[in-house]
Amino acid sequence: MPTRRSKPRAMAVNAIQRPLRRMGYELQPYIKGIPVQPREEDFRRVKILASYGVTVLLDVGANIGQFALRTRSAGYRGRIVSFEPLSAAFEELDREARKDPRWDCMKQALGRSAETTEIHISQNSHSSSLLEIDEHHLRSAPGSAYVGTEEVSVVSLDSIWDQVVMSSDRSFLKLDVQGFELEALRGAERSLSKLTGVETELSMAPLYEGAPGYREVIDHLEGGAFRLVGLDPNFFDPESGELLQADAIFIRD
Repeated sequence: MPTRRSKPRAMAVNAIQRPLRRMGYELQPYIKGIPVQPREEDFRRVKILASYGVTVLLDVGANIGQFALRTRSAGYRGRIVSFEPLSAAFEELDREARKDPRWDCMKQALGRSAETTEIHISQNSHSSSLLEIDEHHLRSAPGSAYVGTEEVSVVSLDSIWDQVVMSSDRSFLKLDVQGFELEALRGAERSLSKLTGVETELSMAPLYEGAPGYREVIDHLEGGAFRLVGLDPNFFDPESGELLQADAIFIRD
């Protein structure tokens, strides 16, 4: 039910929305620089989550909550557990998550095993990585350049599984870990068989030093009885037009 405060706000938005729509535009929500209007791929993801009865979404590499907010706006109503190791990003993430009773967050990076290490902080924040960045990445996205480091805690998914997933859950793992995909998956050897699905980035060209290529990640997941059901290109070389990275969704049969 709308509150006294939200009702006038909704009326004001509608008053602006009507003339904009007549001109072919629409006003979209925007929270502190976070675009929360879902994209076409967000609606497809939510349809997949619903088709397989997913009840908890593990959002690894959450940054400030962009993925969770878009997925929620696209219609997902289950639990979300977000993981973000960077202090500044985590503060914003935690602030957003507190508004949603079915959204929790942990200040952690996920990897093969428990350790404390340094993460490289990129200028745009979301390209921050535990790995060194490749020159090809910098040429294609100068805003991804590193501007500092921070000490962060790394844990394996296996070690915290029982803290975040209930026995009755059907779980879906989303990885946005900037070249650390296989390390995170190798820290989920026992958890992998319990997952309903996985979404991860696939790199078609070197973007981080020592990061796996797309074939390595696909082979690893196919070896765990997952099959590819969705692919969305997300990062192109601005000069050549070549695809550098795509988001892929896998479902376990």
